[in-house]
Amino acid sequence: MVQLHKRFTDKEVKELLRRYLAGEIKRKHIEKILGIGKRRFFQLVKKYREHEDNFSVEYRREKVTRKIDDKVEDNILVELTKEKKIIDSPDNPVKDFNYSYIRDLVIEKYGNKVSVPTVISRAKKYGFYKKRKKRVAHDREVVTNYVGELIQHDSSHHRWSPIASDKWYLITSIDDYSRFMLYAKLVRSETSWTHTQALEEVSLKYGLACSYYVDCHSTFRFIQGRDSLWRKHYVITDGIDPQWKQLVEAGSFHYRRGPLLQV
Repeated sequence: MVQLHKRFTDKEVKELLRRYLAGEIKRKHIEKILGIGKRRFFQLVKKYREHEDNFSVEYRREKVTRKIDDKVEDNILVELTKEKKIIDSPDNPVKDFNYSYIRDLVIEKYGNKVSVPTVISRAKKYGFYKKRKKRVAHDREVVTNYVGELIQHDSSHHRWSPIASDKWYLITSIDDYSRFMLYAKLVRSETSWTHTQALEEVSLKYGLACSYYVDCHSTFRFIQGRDSLWRKHYVITDGIDPQWKQLVEAGSFHYRRGPLLQV
């Protein structure tokens, strides 16, 4: 149904209908002006004849449509409460509510048809709403000129899922120029071999990169502590090349180390 009240005032529609009944303008011209069909036109004519003084094209709902069943609301609150426990736990990296995920849970677990705005409105109503912090835009300067010139390689140790019981290592390789994720794999333990597998897979799939950029992890760099009264060190920092570095240099890569570039 065309929402006439958003395009025309009551006075404008009444004037067109009055002129039609007076024989001053034809029906098809009014239908074209209002953007309605024949059936809708005669509905308006009938309404105008019966209630000329109170005629209006304003649309009024006969019943409230925004109210949901109390049981559905209870199910939303149950899932919001669970989500809040995850957010409040210091062991989880989750800091914000995922209202789309909660909507999906309510649909799958309880068979209730709800929308994301409905979940958000209940979250605001019952104190489960957290306004997202505005992230400061960073100006990341690309230090490379073409794809494959530099690959950033790193690993991170986190609980990657709120329902996970253990922390896993995520090993990644990212092309600096395109920001394309060349490699990403979760492993229970981080070893030289897991990083070697990453190096092999990226090289075989995408070819050899010009250089690799890594942090100062012991897998990538040998770091020796200071001498003590009980022990004298004869091998200093960078005095030995770790296996991973040897593989990189054997593959004719250029090797760089230092703090990872800010992404």
